[in-house]
Amino acid sequence: MAKAMNQNPAAIQDTHLKTIGYFLWIFGFLGAHRFYYGRPITGTIWFLTGGLFLIGWIVDFFLIPSMDREADFRYTAGPFDYNLCWIFLTFLGAFGIHRFYLGKWITGIIYLCTGGLFLFGILFDMITLNDQISDENAALAR
Repeated sequence: MAKAMNQNPAAIQDTHLKTIGYFLWIFGFLGAHRFYYGRPITGTIWFLTGGLFLIGWIVDFFLIPSMDREADFRYTAGPFDYNLCWIFLTFLGAFGIHRFYLGKWITGIIYLCTGGLFLFGILFDMITLNDQISDENAALAR
């Protein structure tokens, strides 16, 4: 993260969109927006507690702009679009479409045949998807 903070602000690309963040915030009591912005620990807490009993969910409405800015600094932009991949995971995760999009054909087929590896794979991907996309983008940049 320190590397990203030293970059020229004009060079930072908008990897995450506030509109997607607010859309996922609607389901925020499940932690979807927190997972989207790369906060898996608090996303899990929101998932288990209903958005901290809806109080944290309401507070997050005002925190989304700062979470969006931090995610833009933290993750590597490239040919794989974070927003598109998150939409695929959110709505078609059980079919592995987000994995096919990232070129992970074998696990995509496994997800397709097992309903997202019996939904545990979808939870794993919600926790790690930003890092997966960032790694793929960084590998293609080399």
